[in-house]
Amino acid sequence: MKSAQAQMAAAPPQVRTRRGSGLFTRIAKRYDLYLMLLLPVAWYLIFQYGPMYGLQIAFKNFVASKGIGGSHWAGLEHFTRFFDSYYLGRLLWNTLSINLFSMLIGFPIPILLALIVSEIQNKTFNKVLQNITFIPHFISVVVIVGILTVFLSPTGGPINSLIQGLGGEPIRFMESAGWFKTIFISSNIWQNMGWQSIIYIAALSGINPQLYEAAKMDGASRLRRIWHVSIPGIVPVIVILLILDVGHFMDIGFEKILLMQNNLNSEASDVISTFVYKTGILNGEYSYTAAIGLFNSVINLTLLLLVNRFARKTAETSLW
Repeated sequence: MKSAQAQMAAAPPQVRTRRGSGLFTRIAKRYDLYLMLLLPVAWYLIFQYGPMYGLQIAFKNFVASKGIGGSHWAGLEHFTRFFDSYYLGRLLWNTLSINLFSMLIGFPIPILLALIVSEIQNKTFNKVLQNITFIPHFISVVVIVGILTVFLSPTGGPINSLIQGLGGEPIRFMESAGWFKTIFISSNIWQNMGWQSIIYIAALSGINPQLYEAAKMDGASRLRRIWHVSIPGIVPVIVILLILDVGHFMDIGFEKILLMQNNLNSEASDVISTFVYKTGILNGEYSYTAAIGLFNSVINLTLLLLVNRFARKTAETSLW
C-alpha cells in the first residue's frame, strides 16, 4: 500500500493540453501539406460554395438592375411553371434515357478494358492498346463532333459509302432523331473508356499476386481467376465510382449535345442542360432556369444519398 502511494506521489502530474493547441501544433509540423490544400480549398469555396448564394433567385423574379437582394420574391412560381411546361416530359425522358443507357452500357466497358489490359502478357501490345484508347480523351469535343460529321456524312462519308456499296440508300445520321442517342452514347464511350479504365488498372495492380498463384495451383482457368480474384479485388473501387456517377446522373455535358443538335434531331437531343442554356443564357430568364437547375441538383443529391446508403448496406462500401 505504501509502495503504491509512493509511486503515485513520484509520478509527474499529467497536464491536459487544449484541443486547439494540439491542432495548431499538428498544422505547424506539417504546414507544407496544409499549404498545398489551401489552393483547392479556396477554389471550392469561391467557385462551388460561393455561387450558392445566387440560388435564391430561383425563388425570385430576378432583375439585374435591382440585384439579388432587391428583386421581388416569387415563391414556387418558377418551379410550377416548369412542372406545367409542355417540354417537361421530353426533357426528362431525353435526360434520363441518355444517362441511363450511358451508365448501363458505358460503365462496364472501362472495367472490361482494364481486365483485358491486365491479362495481356505482351508489353508492347499492351502499351499500344492503352495509347490507342487513351488518346481520344484528349481530343476536343469540337473536333470529335467534326469527326462524327465527316465520318457519318451522307455524301462521301465512309459509313454511307459502305451502305451504298451494299446497295442501300444513304442515311442522314446526324439529322436523325432516331440515331442521335446511339451516336452520342457510343462516341462518348469511345472517347472516355481508356481514361476511365486507368483507376481500374491501378486497382488491379494492387491485388496480391499470391492470390492468382493459389488459384492457378487449384486448377482455376484464366476466366475463373478473373471472376474469383480480379473482380472481387476491385469491387470497392467499382462501387465508389458507381456512386460518384449516380451523383451526376442528371448532368449531361451540354457542349457536345449543343454541337450535335439541329432542328431535325431536337426531339431526341433536347435535354435539361441545353434547355437551361437556351432559355437562361440566350433568352435571359435567369430565375426560371435557376429553378430548373436547383430541381436538377436536388434529384442528383437524392440519388447520391440513396445509392450510397444502399451500397453501405449491401457491399459495405460507401463514400461516408
